[in-house]
Amino acid sequence: MSRTDLLPGAGPVLSLREALYRAGRDYHGGITALAHAMSMDYDELQKKLKLTEERRWLTPDELESVVELTLSPALLDSLMRPAGAVWYKPTPVPATGQALKAVGELLEETGEFVSSMHDGAADSVWEPHEVAALDKRGMDVIRAVLGIMAGARAAMEGHSHG
Repeated sequence: MSRTDLLPGAGPVLSLREALYRAGRDYHGGITALAHAMSMDYDELQKKLKLTEERRWLTPDELESVVELTLSPALLDSLMRPAGAVWYKPTPVPATGQALKAVGELLEETGEFVSSMHDGAADSVWEPHEVAALDKRGMDVIRAVLGIMAGARAAMEGHSHG
């Protein structure tokens, strides 16, 4: 059994197989603890999450358990990317002036980042790493804005209007 991480310094974009591998390794206690939480044999789960194993795959129910237990953002990103969708976990953030200012700063930073990507836009040839970085920034902005919206909604629903 090797303890060497096969994905050192993994970037923001992972394939589904890489994301499953990473989710298992990053789970608190590793694949052993994840297998226990799933009531599954360790060796069986390890083989199903192995990067180079093509004969064994997670069943849909097992995949659902891995997603539910790990809550891995990289795994959720890899599941949603083929559909062109962005996942969002409703985490209300208080809609305070400070939170709104933070989102504004994030938008400004992202705008500067997008402007700096003139190489891809200039020749209309976008490299995979440029698109991946742009995707990650865009998703971060969307999640921040939706968090503030959820916080405002939660604050509104918390008041009694009677």
